[in-house]
Amino acid sequence: MKKITGFICIMVMAVMALAATAHAGERAGAFSISPFAGGYIFDNSKLPQRNYRENRITGGLRLGYDWTDNFATELVGSYLRVEDQATDRENGMYSYHLDLIWNFMPRSAFVPYLALGGGGYTIRYKGKDLHDGTANGGAGFKLFLNDDIAFRGDARRIIDFQSEHVKENIARNWEYSIGLTFVVGGRSMKTAPAKAAAAEPGGTVAQTPPPAQPEAQPQPQPIAAEPSPGHYKYCVTLQGEFDIDKAIVRQELRDQIAQVGNFMKKYPTTTAVIEGHTDNIGSYNHNMDLSQRRAQAVVDVLAEQYGIERTRLAAKGYGFTRPIADNSTNEGKQKNRRIEAIIDCAFDVQQVTPPERLCMALVLDFDTGKSDIKPQYRDEIAKVADYMKRYTTTAVIEGHTDNTGDAARNMKLSQQRAQNVVDYLVKNFGIERSRLSAKGYGSTRPIAYNNTAEGRQQNRRINAIIDCVVNK
Repeated sequence: MKKITGFICIMVMAVMALAATAHAGERAGAFSISPFAGGYIFDNSKLPQRNYRENRITGGLRLGYDWTDNFATELVGSYLRVEDQATDRENGMYSYHLDLIWNFMPRSAFVPYLALGGGGYTIRYKGKDLHDGTANGGAGFKLFLNDDIAFRGDARRIIDFQSEHVKENIARNWEYSIGLTFVVGGRSMKTAPAKAAAAEPGGTVAQTPPPAQPEAQPQPQPIAAEPSPGHYKYCVTLQGEFDIDKAIVRQELRDQIAQVGNFMKKYPTTTAVIEGHTDNIGSYNHNMDLSQRRAQAVVDVLAEQYGIERTRLAAKGYGFTRPIADNSTNEGKQKNRRIEAIIDCAFDVQQVTPPERLCMALVLDFDTGKSDIKPQYRDEIAKVADYMKRYTTTAVIEGHTDNTGDAARNMKLSQQRAQNVVDYLVKNFGIERSRLSAKGYGSTRPIAYNNTAEGRQQNRRINAIIDCVVNK
């Protein structure tokens, strides 16, 4: 038995190390199946249990359902071999009970819980079976390795109401086990996309390029925050703390929201997408939900306090999929916990100084598989050059493609096209190279469906992300 206990301890430590970077948790509406194995200790002070050997190996299965993130029920069945110490004879013991589970920290990778339940067991003898009622209480934990699989440890105190002379024969047994939990269904589960690189303000690049994606991929939803031809996007970053796991807008963030509300009141033809972003603490699903709720809370403030029509506003949560800084530091996490106001303006960019960032869509047509810039697009690129000459700015030139062809080749092609636009700005308009950087995203950030020629054309684009606006 000491060997079994030691093995369990080693397994727990190994899985804790493996799960250190996991982002998962409980989710309402999910079904679970949990095979387990462990040990059962009989109370040797009570008849008939003092006739049994104390420590036995047990195994079984738990079937669960999460009513909420915090509360679940489980139907449990297990089996062990009871050994009579006097005769060494073994008999099968079947245990069954229904438990209520209360999960702490349900949306983290490590989920401790309390359990309380009742049921019974049956021991199969040759002459007559023995049936006893039981109640149990205890605690355990789950370490989520991903959204759907968790390592689990559990310990229970088993109160055995023995069949004869109940008052005198209440045995107090122990059961401990380890196993795996497999989760199915619940809140909408999506595989977290590969962590795409994101442009830092000032033209730096925060992450390495995302890995190549397979050609077959589901149709994405168009991203409303991307600029369309003839429009520009003014981007305001709102850095303000929310209470942990809350979407209530604090006063300090309301002060920042004021600049968005006043800007949109001044220019009534504008529309805006409010984007919510988080750091990488917690599960993918939880962060997507939390970022959406926080973005919606900002939309509500703009509508209710500044009178902006809701038809001019949209909320979009991105969770931790679009970092602008390294999540391994507290400073990076703080930068990633942000709200972006992406304001769409259909007028001449030179008429107004944007609050913080400007995103221009350059409509450039490249030959298939080529990255050379055609002379007729000089005027289109001149928009970026004129603005950068007017203001002291830096810019990231982003290249995007449709999903035709090999994903790795598209990534390389988009990078080369973006780099050629950078070179064009330097050579033809005298923009300092230190103010420019190029970033290729391949087909990973579509703004339209790729199943039509028009959609693919929209996805083959160059964006200029201009930061740090300062009047000369």
